[in-house]
Amino acid sequence: MKLKIQQIDAFTKEPFRGNPAAVCPLDDWLDDSLLQAIAAEMNLSETAFFVKRDDHYELRWFTPVVEVDLCGHATLASAHAIFADSETPARRVEFSTKSGRLSVMREEDLLVMDFPSQPAKPCQAPEDLSKGLGAATEEVLCSEDFMAVLASEEDVRRLEPDLVRFNRLPLRGVIVTSPGNDVDFVSRFFAPKYGIPEDPVTGSAHCALAPYWAERLGKERMRALQVSQRGGEIFCQVRGERVLISGSAVKVMEAELFF
Repeated sequence: MKLKIQQIDAFTKEPFRGNPAAVCPLDDWLDDSLLQAIAAEMNLSETAFFVKRDDHYELRWFTPVVEVDLCGHATLASAHAIFADSETPARRVEFSTKSGRLSVMREEDLLVMDFPSQPAKPCQAPEDLSKGLGAATEEVLCSEDFMAVLASEEDVRRLEPDLVRFNRLPLRGVIVTSPGNDVDFVSRFFAPKYGIPEDPVTGSAHCALAPYWAERLGKERMRALQVSQRGGEIFCQVRGERVLISGSAVKVMEAELFF
């Protein structure tokens, strides 16, 4: 059996930056163990699989070790692949996912994802978080992930966390964020228990980052950078219980997978 597969760099206009995702269209769903094996073989932070269903697509995301409920960059990459391969390009694509119905719109050179807002609330930092960070925090909050707020972009960039401690934390991962020097805010994201030591650019983390910074800065629209080694640019807009997360994407590889 063989499948077509693409690698698409999300949240960037340049190849080899942003966050790479594998994207695999299917005629129908394969066994979950096979989907997970393909994701492990691709060894990227996320591999996305989708199946066309009438007016929408069913979409699922897998890290090298587990299926996840929500992923931003692989959704962006999937929409990019669908728009690029469509004989009659549409302006909007709808996905059915474990996190409900998600849509992606094309607006000039950006793809705009409509995601659920996941506001973070102040919480007590577990010992493994505080010691794992090894840095002073202004505030610690939690939603799907722990969010540690640092004083400056320089603090976020120079952070060298203890991922063994992060791996013991009860939530999905750890967001580290601060005000940005030239943008509204910056962040990094770590999820070792999901097989992702550091994610290059994390769209889903901005479901919590955007409402936090919108309230703190008094702004509805924001520009952000994820300051990982590859780096990526994200545009956010808070709309009540939804967050619009926008970015660009570029295809860097296509191939056939044999098994």
